[in-house]
Amino acid sequence: MTPRARARLPGTGALKPFARPQRWLVAWWGMIAVVIVGSMLPALLLPDLPPGSDKIEHLLGYALLAAWAVQIFATRRALLMAGAGLVALGIAIEVAQDALTTTRMMDAGDVLANTMGVLLGLATHFAAMRDALARYDAR
Repeated sequence: MTPRARARLPGTGALKPFARPQRWLVAWWGMIAVVIVGSMLPALLLPDLPPGSDKIEHLLGYALLAAWAVQIFATRRALLMAGAGLVALGIAIEVAQDALTTTRMMDAGDVLANTMGVLLGLATHFAAMRDALARYDAR
């Protein structure tokens, strides 16, 4: 099937023309699930870190999620939607931590770090490596 024909299939128009698009989309959703679960774990189960160092984890985690979106989504609209969705996810997780747990609390610094990570990850769209996954998948 040609890339153009594949792009016309329902639900695949926003994805790059992979041989196995479901594999990469499921991997992205799996990474998102890991972030959600990890964010909702009781604080007692998490390692002790120096104060403020969790912001680096937030930045890198959301940068990875957004960079993966750059790898799998073909259209600018899909990338913007993915980025907005990741920012919304970061906000929703912070609200959920405050409302649904007794050992975690909402932190505006985490939301800022998440958002900066999303912007950093989306910026990989302008890098030469933006199609690395598509080249790998074509092998």
